[in-house]
Amino acid sequence: MYPSYTNPHHLKQETLSQVGPWVQYGLNEAQKTSVPHAMMEIAAIAYLMGKGYDPRMAHQIVESWEVNEMF
Repeated sequence: MYPSYTNPHHLKQETLSQVGPWVQYGLNEAQKTSVPHAMMEIAAIAYLMGKGYDPRMAHQIVESWEVNEMF
């Protein structure tokens, strides 16, 4: 259910514009690591963004969890 003040089309555009660059990052990351690794990384970044973290901070946090390209 959308909040009463949110236009569904605007929500779609806002969502896609926020996650689009991270999807591209994940596709690039998958070529260097693996698809499951890239999906986990991007999902974790998106989750933290949803919790209110700045996208760059979310990325830094998730990267800090990796050891030898593994979580």
